Amino acid sequence: MSYLKFDKEQLINLEYSLHRELLRSNRAGSYISTTLNGCNTRKYHGLLVCPVDNFGGEKHVLLSSLDVSIVQGDEEFCLGIHRYQGGIYNPRGHTYIQNIEFGNIPKITYCVGNALITMERFLVAKKEQILIRYTLEGVNEKIIMRFKPFLAFRNIHQLSKANLYVNSKYKTLLNGISVCLYDGYPDLCMQFSRKNEFIPVPDWYYNVEYLKELNRGYEYLEDLFVPGYFELQLAPGESVIFSAGTETSSPLALKQRFTRELNQNPRRFTFLSSLKNAAEQFIHYKKNETNIIAGFPWFESITRQAMIALPGIVLATGKSSLYPEVLNTYKKYLRNGLFPDNIHSAKPVYHSADTSLWYIWAVQQYALMFHSPLGVWLNYKDTVKEILSNYKNSTSGFIRMTKDKLIYSEKERIALTWMDSYLDGEPVIQRSGLTVETNALWYNTIVFALEMAKQSGDESFLLEWEGIAQQVGEAFLQAFWSQGHDHLADVVKDGIPNWSVRPNMVIAVSLDHSPLTKEQKKLVLSAAKRKLLTPRGLRTLSPDHLRYKGVVEGNPAQREAAIHMGAAWPWLMQFFVKGYLNIHGSGGLPFVKQLLENFEEAMTEHCVGTLSEVYNGDPPHQGKGAVSQAWNVAGIYYALHTTNTFKTNDKIEVDTI
Repeated sequence: MSYLKFDKEQLINLEYSLHRELLRSNRAGSYISTTLNGCNTRKYHGLLVCPVDNFGGEKHVLLSSLDVSIVQGDEEFCLGIHRYQGGIYNPRGHTYIQNIEFGNIPKITYCVGNALITMERFLVAKKEQILIRYTLEGVNEKIIMRFKPFLAFRNIHQLSKANLYVNSKYKTLLNGISVCLYDGYPDLCMQFSRKNEFIPVPDWYYNVEYLKELNRGYEYLEDLFVPGYFELQLAPGESVIFSAGTETSSPLALKQRFTRELNQNPRRFTFLSSLKNAAEQFIHYKKNETNIIAGFPWFESITRQAMIALPGIVLATGKSSLYPEVLNTYKKYLRNGLFPDNIHSAKPVYHSADTSLWYIWAVQQYALMFHSPLGVWLNYKDTVKEILSNYKNSTSGFIRMTKDKLIYSEKERIALTWMDSYLDGEPVIQRSGLTVETNALWYNTIVFALEMAKQSGDESFLLEWEGIAQQVGEAFLQAFWSQGHDHLADVVKDGIPNWSVRPNMVIAVSLDHSPLTKEQKKLVLSAAKRKLLTPRGLRTLSPDHLRYKGVVEGNPAQREAAIHMGAAWPWLMQFFVKGYLNIHGSGGLPFVKQLLENFEEAMTEHCVGTLSEVYNGDPPHQGKGAVSQAWNVAGIYYALHTTNTFKTNDKIEVDTI
C-alpha cells in the first residue's frame, strides 16, 4: 500500500478533488495530466499529450479525456466528469469514486451498485501511447461498457473550437479505429485488447470550461470532438486494456505490455520513493540526446534548471549514466562560453549570466559524487576552460570581468539570473551589476578548476588562474559583506550594494569553495532562517521589505510580479540544508530533518506525489504555477540525501537563533 491515501468523502468533494492533480510522463516527452476526480481544469490537461514532429516538437493534446459508462438494464452510469460554461458539471461520475490507491501507478475504484470497476493508466516508456486497464469486480453477471473519447488535436497553449474543417472520418483497425482531425497530425490509434463495436456518432461538445484557466485570467472555453463510442461486454473478474497512441498496436499483446510496463514503474510507499517516482518523469530522451524537462505541464527544458536539478535527479534515480548523458547533451550547445536558455528552441537565445557556472557546478558535483574527480575533469576540462576564458575576456558583451576580477552582467530589459519574471516586457527584478550567487559560483568554479589542474599537472592553467582566485575572494568580501549587516548584499551596482534579504546569499554560503568565514556563513544562514525560511522553501524576499508580495494570485501580470518578490521556492532548500549542516554539524540534523518532513505534506496538496513550481510566501503556503517542477523535486531529494548521509568529526554546534 502507498502512504498517499484519500478517503471517499474527500474524493467526492469537488472543492477538494478539483484542486489536486495527477501527472504521469514518459521518456518520450509525453504526459497524462488531470485532476484527482478526472475533471480537466486546465487547457494543459489530457490523457495523451505528446510532442508532434511536424509542429517543431511542441506538445499537443490529442486525447483530452475518455468517458466510461456502465450499462445495467435500461440505465447508463457514466464515470466521467466535465465542467461546462457557468460551472455546470455533467456527467458527475466523481460521485462513484470509492477509492484511489497510489502504488506503481494510481488505481481508481468506482462503485456502481454492486459492481466495482478499477481503472489503472500510464504511458508506455518511450512511445506516444497511453494504456488504461479496466477490471470488473463485485458482480456475478456481465455488464456492458461504453467508451467515449473526447479529442482536441491542438497545441497545449491553445484551445480548440468547433469548425467545418475537422476530419470526422475514421479508419477501421483491429479492435479499434484511427482518426486524424487535421493535416499535419499523426493518426490517433484507439484499440482494445478484445473485440468491441464502434458506433460512429460524430459530434461536438461545446463550451467545456477550464476552471484553472478562468481563475488565471486566460481563455477558458473549449469545444471537443467526439467521433462516436466503443461498446463491449465484460464478465466478472475480467479486464480490458484500452490503448491510444500514434502507432497501431497488436491487441493480443496489450495485456502483456501493460504488465511489463507496470512492473517497471517505481512504487510509492514512502516520501523518498515518491520523490524518486517524480524525478524519473523529468528525464527526456530525444534521438541521441538526454535532457531534463523543467516542469509539467507547460515547460520544456530550461538549461539553468536542468543543471541545478541534475545531481538530485541522479541521486533519486540511481542512474549514474545520466550525468555524462545530460552534460554531453548540453555541451554541444555551448557557444562563446554560454549555453542557450533552452537547447531545443527554434531560435535559441543566450540570456544567462550564471548558467555556464551552474554547468561547472554540476560537473563538480559529478566529480564529488562518484569519487573520481580527475576522470571527470579530464572529460570536461576543455569545456570548463572555454567557459572561464570567455568570462575572463568578456566575449559575450553583456558579461565582463571587472578590474578586481568579479563578474559584472547587464543587458537592457533582460533578466540574466534565475529571477527572470517579466512584467509588461520589463524584468520584475533587473539585478544588473554584480550578483551575489553569480560571483560565488565564479569563485567556486575557479578554485575547483585549480584543484583539478593541480591533480592533472596543468601548470599553465595554474599560472594563469591562481592569482585571480585570490583576487576574486578578496573582492567578493569587499563588495558583498559589511560589518553593518548580518547578511550578504544581493546585488552591487556602481559600488552601491542592495541589502534586500534574498535567498541568493544562501547559495554563496553552501558552495564547496566560498570566500566567507565560518562566522560570516553562520550570520547569513541565521538571517535566512529568520526572514526567508518557510515550510515550503526559501522566500525570494524578506516579508519586512516594502515590495514583498506573499501570495501568487490574480492575472498573469500580478502573478509574475509576485513569484520573485516573496514566493517560496523548494529547490533552494538543498543549499540551505548543506550550508546549515556544514556550520552546525550533527547538532543541526534534528532541525533540518524537521524542515524536510514538511514537504511530505506538500506531496498531496497540489499534484499528488510531486512538488509544485512555487509556493506562496505567506501561510498556508499554497502551491502555485506548474504542478511538478524538476529542480524542486531534485533539490528536496538532494537535501534529504545530504541529511541522511551526513557525517562530521567536528564539534557539535547547536543553533540557538
